[in-house]
Amino acid sequence: MPRYMMQFAYTADAWAALTTRPTDRSEALRTMAENLGARLISLDYTLGEYDGVAILEAPDDATAIAVILAAVTPGHLKTTRTTRLIPPAEAMEAMRKAQGAGYQAPRR
Repeated sequence: MPRYMMQFAYTADAWAALTTRPTDRSEALRTMAENLGARLISLDYTLGEYDGVAILEAPDDATAIAVILAAVTPGHLKTTRTTRLIPPAEAMEAMRKAQGAGYQAPRR
């Protein structure tokens, strides 16, 4: 089943609420993902440009998008970035398909 990495950053208001009343958001995200047909693999907080990352497993892109839309709708996230994760076997299949394609770079 495809996996997706969703990086997110909270709004200042969300951080204020979480600081006032610390809450483990993983169970809420897990329940919402399962209700939409996906599975939360992990939720971790990070340092840097994004405040955290969620790894999801979903049967298809439409389900993954539904989870992301549901997650951002309340307005507590200021930005997200979602990346579909490609397992090595799938990447190797793509590499094999690309062999001998004959595509050439532009020349001067």
